[in-house]
Amino acid sequence: MALKGKTAVVTGAALGIGKAITEILLQNGAKVTLLDINETAGKTLKEALNKQYGEERSLFFECNVESEEQIKAAFQSTVDTFRGIDIVCNNAGILNEKQWEKTVSVNVMGLIRVSYVALEYMNKLNGGKGGTVINVASVAGLTPVPACPVYTATKHAVVGFTRAMAAASSASGYGLRFNAVCPSLVKTDLIASLMDNLGQFSHLAYATQCSSVQRAMKCYVDDDPSSTSIRLAHVLQPQVSPPNNTRLQHKLYIWRKSFNCL
Repeated sequence: MALKGKTAVVTGAALGIGKAITEILLQNGAKVTLLDINETAGKTLKEALNKQYGEERSLFFECNVESEEQIKAAFQSTVDTFRGIDIVCNNAGILNEKQWEKTVSVNVMGLIRVSYVALEYMNKLNGGKGGTVINVASVAGLTPVPACPVYTATKHAVVGFTRAMAAASSASGYGLRFNAVCPSLVKTDLIASLMDNLGQFSHLAYATQCSSVQRAMKCYVDDDPSSTSIRLAHVLQPQVSPPNNTRLQHKLYIWRKSFNCL
């Protein structure tokens, strides 16, 4: 998919990985609707993007992925302004083992909620154009991380949901690709507050039942969000230079640097 002229909706777009995704989409010619619960950060980013790309290339809406009403309103405004939606990036997520119900609500239910609204607007059987839905999972969706069992469960759920939706779309003729990307530790606000949010599992911060996860945590902690955004752009537009070791598995995009870095 060439990104020039396409329209994307990005959740959790104001900071971290979401901000980097938004920027690389705009750099490659797409129009972007930014959704984030952080109104201050969202408006600040929108002002910066206006100066660099022009006001007409992006929209910002304060949006909580736990609210179907807010999601639908944002999608409808996107369609009214940009005449359609081609890409949805489900990036919004939290890590809080103390408030584990909230973590499940945002990471799983919120992602499913956005995906189903995307299906309403993009499904070719409903008159949509088809397109791509990319779900941001985690290395925690591929292997257990003892320090954050609920977060691990939510990211495994994202991987499973993505695989099932990819199969459902293919079998039903929806015209939608569903992909998941699984970054490891990236320097974002989520990681900055990691220790405060592990609760009763904080003593396991660098412990693991799988040695590869421990090595990954040490190797990846310096990753910049822009690295993740480049990998995501490659999923959408193969001519964007991919990172090393990118592979496709059952319509599920997974990237990981070599664990042999220690």
